[in-house]
Amino acid sequence: MAETAGPPAAGAPAWLAGHEPAPLGRRFGALLADWLLCVLVSAFFADPRTSGWPPVAVLLVANTLFVGLFGQTPGMYVTRLRCVSFADGGAIGLLRGLLRAALLVLVVPTLIMDGLRRGLHDRVAGSIVLLVRPASAEAAGSR
Repeated sequence: MAETAGPPAAGAPAWLAGHEPAPLGRRFGALLADWLLCVLVSAFFADPRTSGWPPVAVLLVANTLFVGLFGQTPGMYVTRLRCVSFADGGAIGLLRGLLRAALLVLVVPTLIMDGLRRGLHDRVAGSIVLLVRPASAEAAGSR
């Protein structure tokens, strides 16, 4: 699922061993791609140049649905990232996806990070964003 790293940091769950938290550059790239998609989608029903809220609303809904149900947004898919539950590595679900997305659109909580590169929005939602190993690397690793 995610790239191999060392043992989990202090206080991290055991399942996190071998998984690498997503670097800031990729996270920013994913958010930028998602934001551009949200601006394009919101242009169908509002002018994003005159009203800044429609793209934010689309980002909130899209992030809630994609992260809550699939573990990644389109931008995360392109940058090979996945958002999972910190407790067990599973899906975070719609409610925690909404909480995470609501804090994400506030921007500041995303800048307050811990040693595992979890923003405040991740910590409150009980999630972590990890690098996803390409399928070819997974096949090579299982040989």
